[in-house]
Formats: sequence, structure tokens, C-alpha cells
Amino acid sequence: MNYKKPTKAIITDAGFASRYLPITKTVPKAMLPLGNRPIMQLVVEECAEAGIEEIIIVATPEGKSVYEDYFNNACTKIKKQLHSQNKDDRYAEISKVLDLPKIIVIEQDPAYPYGNGSPIASAKRFINDDEAFVVAYSDDVVYGSSDMKTLIESYEKHPDAKAIIISQEMPREVLNKYGIIKMADEEKMTLDNIVEKPAIEDAPSNLTSYGRYLLTPEVFEHLDPKNTGLDNELWTVDAITKMAKTGNVYVEKTKGTWMTTGDPKNYMFAHIRYTLDNEDYGDELKEFVKNA
Repeated sequence: MNYKKPTKAIITDAGFASRYLPITKTVPKAMLPLGNRPIMQLVVEECAEAGIEEIIIVATPEGKSVYEDYFNNACTKIKKQLHSQNKDDRYAEISKVLDLPKIIVIEQDPAYPYGNGSPIASAKRFINDDEAFVVAYSDDVVYGSSDMKTLIESYEKHPDAKAIIISQEMPREVLNKYGIIKMADEEKMTLDNIVEKPAIEDAPSNLTSYGRYLLTPEVFEHLDPKNTGLDNELWTVDAITKMAKTGNVYVEKTKGTWMTTGDPKNYMFAHIRYTLDNEDYGDELKEFVKNA
């Protein structure tokens, strides 16, 4: 069965980010800033660039109200005050947020086990049986291109796809830190499976899989609480691997640069990279770091 082209995205931020405590006991991890915007906004903008019309953010109970406020609160009090101070241009950044595609914020279903597949399964009711959809982990940011757009363009070429995943080539010395792609057919760029954190000498390729997927509703057959894997968690890659056994899962290389914000060190690298490339004080930051 061929499914309709995606118009919906699921973005996940349903973990408690224990490596970021104490800040994440109050602030969702994807609300940490990159330059002057939170991580989540960059991921939402990536979806908007791809023409996505509806976004479901899956959050913790504590994070739900934060995201609802950020994306839907017009802050009229701030608008009036800025106008009284002749600073209307500063409200323009809030207007950009309010003009983003429709955003629905839900909590992860507590009936699901821990694991990165559970937030996706929690959003099942928003996905029609006849439509493909895209998924982003808010841990992952992509600079220089929209992976969501790449996924949708790939689906137009491969309407038979059970799923499509994005990859990035990584240096050999770090292949043991990531999920590494094993190809079924290198010419067709179809997936066999994803090997989690292999020994460097056993890595089947130098292509790393990360949190950008196009999925079809068939994935929900495998994202079932009884289908837990490593560490009794519900893994998206396990579901994708099962789909690859019965049809084509295609692999696309990112046209941008992927960076993870999953831990404080890599978050800081991603923050600096974004600031250097996008903020008007980027050159001053570069000079400061060089002389520090």
C-alpha cells in the first residue's frame, strides 16, 4: 500500500534529561537556547520549511504547558509595552513563532515503557491510517538544510517505502558511539538493519542514523509495549528494522550538518556552531574563544 505524502510531524521531548539536572527539572531540554531561539523552535522551523502543516509535540507532563505557552501565547502585555517604548521590531520575533504551522502539544502515554519509540506511539491517534508522517527527535539539530524536506522529496521518488531514514557520514573513530547503518542494497540505498554502538572494527559502514525519519502507519504494529528491546525500552530503530524485513526502508544522506544536543558537552558545541553561523555577534564570539 502506498500512503499519502506527509503533512504531519511528530517531535519528541518526553524524557527528563537527567544529564541536564537541575535545570531540566523546570525547563524542558529542547527549550534550552541555540543563539536566541530554543532548540525546539529550530526543529519546528525545519518542519515548516518542508511544508508540514501540523506538528504534534510529545512532552512530559511538566513540559506540556511550557510548549503550549511558547508556541501559542501572543503575550499582548509585552506587545503593548514594546509599542509604548517604540520597540515594535522586537515583537517581530514573537510574531514569527505565532506564524509557525499548527502545533498540538500532548503528554506521553504513561502506559508505554521508557524508550524513544514511546512518544511516537503516544501520538498515533493524530495519524490517519492512509498517510505517512515524519518524526524528529528534538535532541538532534540540523544546520544548513531541512532533513524533513529531504525525507519528503525522497518519498516522492520512493512511494513504496515502508520508511525512510536520514544518515550522516561520521569519522571511523566515533562509530562505536552511534547507531550504524548496514545496507541491504548499497545501489538502491535500502536498509538491512542498524547496529547500535558496534566495535569500530565491526561497524558495517560509516553512516550514522539519528532522529529524522519518515514513517508509515505500519510502524505502530511494532511500537507496542510488549515489543521492548535493549534495557527493556521501546526502540524506534527496532520497529524500523522489522519493517525492513518486509519491504523497502530507504536511507538518505543529510544535505546539512547534524549535531546532537543530547548531553551538555555536545549541546555547547551545537550552541557555539549555531551562534557563529547565525548571530550578528558570531565573529566576536570566534575572536573571544580564540583568545580565551
